[in-house]
Amino acid sequence: MTIIRHKIRYGTEPYARGAPPYPKPRARSTNAVVHNDTVYIRGQVSDDRNADAKKQTEQVLAVIEKLLAEVGSNKSKLLWVNVWLADIRDVDAHNEAWESWIDPENPPARATVEARLAAEFQKVEISAIAALD
Repeated sequence: MTIIRHKIRYGTEPYARGAPPYPKPRARSTNAVVHNDTVYIRGQVSDDRNADAKKQTEQVLAVIEKLLAEVGSNKSKLLWVNVWLADIRDVDAHNEAWESWIDPENPPARATVEARLAAEFQKVEISAIAALD
């Protein structure tokens, strides 16, 4: 069994607001993990504080597309996608970006829910599972 981790993310600040910083950087997660013929992409968010939900969705999907390419896959190989929206009323704006990006011949299974995200300016977070080419 081979597991390959791509772009391990390190952080010094805990997610909980008001908690003290970690004394040294800790591995928090990996942007993409490949196991057998499947790639798992962690939740991706935009760092654009001024973008609306549609723009943040476009930015996040661009990151996911890049990660898929780096591991030898693409959006037509998506199997499952989780979408978290900070405000479910943004679902139409999100879907507008989603529908212009997704491969209409190969749409993945998808769940979309409302959730409080890590930072107040974040409007969307997306994680994905895809097959490799």
